[in-house]
Amino acid sequence: MSDLRRRIFGVGSPDSTPASSREPSPAPPRKYDGPSEYKVVPAAQLNKLAKSKRTGGGLKRRNAWMFGLGGLFGILIAVLLASPNGSMDKLVELAGLQDMSLDSLFDVLPAGMIKDVQNLQSQEKKLVDYDSFSVGLHARSQGIEAKHPVIMIPGVISTGLESWGTEEQSRQYFRKRLWGSWSMMRALVLDKASWKRHIMLDKATGLDPPGIKLRAAQGFDAADFFITGYWIWNKILENLATIGYDPTNAFTAAYDWRLNYMNLEIRDQYFTRLKNYIELANKVSGLKPVLLSHSMGSQVLYYFLHWVEAEGYGGGGPSWVNDHVEAWINISGCMLGALKDLPAVLSGEMKDTAQLNAFAVYGLERFLSRQERADIFRAMPGMSSMLPIGGDEVWGNSTWAPDDKPGQNITFGNFLKFRKPDTNLTEDPGNLTVSQALPYLWDHTDDWYSDAVRHAYSQGVAHTRKEVEANQKIPRHWVNPLESRLPLAPDMKIYCFYGVGKPTERAYFYREEVDSQNRTMAAIDTTITNANLSIDHGVVMGEGDGTVNLLSTGYMCNRGWKIPRYNPANISVKVHEMRHEPDRFSPRGGPNTGDHVDILGRSSLNDLILRIAGGRGEMVEEVVYSDIREYAGKVKIYDEDEA
Repeated sequence: MSDLRRRIFGVGSPDSTPASSREPSPAPPRKYDGPSEYKVVPAAQLNKLAKSKRTGGGLKRRNAWMFGLGGLFGILIAVLLASPNGSMDKLVELAGLQDMSLDSLFDVLPAGMIKDVQNLQSQEKKLVDYDSFSVGLHARSQGIEAKHPVIMIPGVISTGLESWGTEEQSRQYFRKRLWGSWSMMRALVLDKASWKRHIMLDKATGLDPPGIKLRAAQGFDAADFFITGYWIWNKILENLATIGYDPTNAFTAAYDWRLNYMNLEIRDQYFTRLKNYIELANKVSGLKPVLLSHSMGSQVLYYFLHWVEAEGYGGGGPSWVNDHVEAWINISGCMLGALKDLPAVLSGEMKDTAQLNAFAVYGLERFLSRQERADIFRAMPGMSSMLPIGGDEVWGNSTWAPDDKPGQNITFGNFLKFRKPDTNLTEDPGNLTVSQALPYLWDHTDDWYSDAVRHAYSQGVAHTRKEVEANQKIPRHWVNPLESRLPLAPDMKIYCFYGVGKPTERAYFYREEVDSQNRTMAAIDTTITNANLSIDHGVVMGEGDGTVNLLSTGYMCNRGWKIPRYNPANISVKVHEMRHEPDRFSPRGGPNTGDHVDILGRSSLNDLILRIAGGRGEMVEEVVYSDIREYAGKVKIYDEDEA
């Protein structure tokens, strides 16, 4: 294998998977001995690189053999998935590869194809890596250097989970990542039943199933890459390191995102450890840390800000946050949940599955059915913290929604739009708002799931200061910023950075059907598409960052935390929206993307983070491109003096 890689790509690699499951960081090795070796590629050269990708005699040849090989691979995989007893061994036997070595495979590949692969690999590397460390180097040239300690709280699914079980069923996976690595892919394909047993939590306890032990990976490599080549926090780490950060003044507070928030403390003592990290950083540096959170990590951090001060929990007292936290950088935080979370746990679907073509849907259903996917999502109760928050006051009713556009024919307020049911069904759900969709979810899921979620979280609205103050003592309200308040920390600063301008799931067309066991099942009605109404295979698209709707990322920052009962200390909240302006030739959107995950590599976001961490937060400007403030003004949540 290593010989083949050297001959094609010019690099070497170990021939076998290392015994240790803690896989090394997949970032390509780099040498940096000072400014003399650093090179910023000029715009003209970048344009030349981009042009070389779309012109030239080799492009058609590359497209031709890529299409051919891709089609052959797809057919083989389809045959595998279509077989009820399919296995990788059958695929190998079918392809006649059981006696073929990799070198013999290399020998039959055309020399021109090998050359094209080498050229393509070289050009991709130049195009992707041209800006590595550049943001940090620019900030350093302006005198910005490491100042405040930095603690990062990742988002949902971006933290790797590795097995620490020593029972017979788990020994083959010991310290291997069953989430966030190629080990996960191998386990899922070769032993799906075992992978599901490990990844799904116990339905009764919400903790590890008997004999199984999965834990969040720790350190920077817990969330820098999801799998080899797919970075998450790596760009931010590169730039932080460039201005002087390292493991002594920066830390990743990784967590098991499957657990509900109370169980994060019960099983892993996560919030106790996070409190200790912050206190230690403060003591060692003499400065208050800056906290960075992304996506679901912002909900986790918001919960922590309540837990750490509450008597009987963190016990820090009412001034702990003000005394220990310099700033909170909230990146793409789903403060009011993620609408796509509800169809995920209801029917195992979302835009990503609904928009697949028929061939891909067939393969996916044979391998991991809708019901299986829904069961997996439900057995990860941490993800259900992102069920939509705020009810009809935020998301609208059957006739209206705050983000409806003038002249819009169908309102976003009808969140689940059911078509007329088949004749063998007796119930007719009709159109359901967000407030109505949650009871529908409880009625169509097992009691263990609905009871667990309602015990752990709340999705309502507290309309008075008295209600908010009472909720400060009840943990199930701590994840909901419309039922609880920010800490009394007037010296802390909040920065909200999120992407705008990318179509995002807002509502769904659904249908009910009866399965083979005569159970009524709900599914996205993928037959409905209307480009004029922004409906794509049953998914109604609205505004956001491609994953989280604009009302969720933007309402609290632009309006909710301006209401005194939710922010009685009048903490400064600064908003900086980032337009989604992707580079058409970059698979991750390039330096100006506003995508929910890819924004972590955005140049301007990295620059703002470095300025805040370096003690120059006053340089951050308020920037709002979207209509969020207009929408927020229409949300039916008011100051008590306005009501």
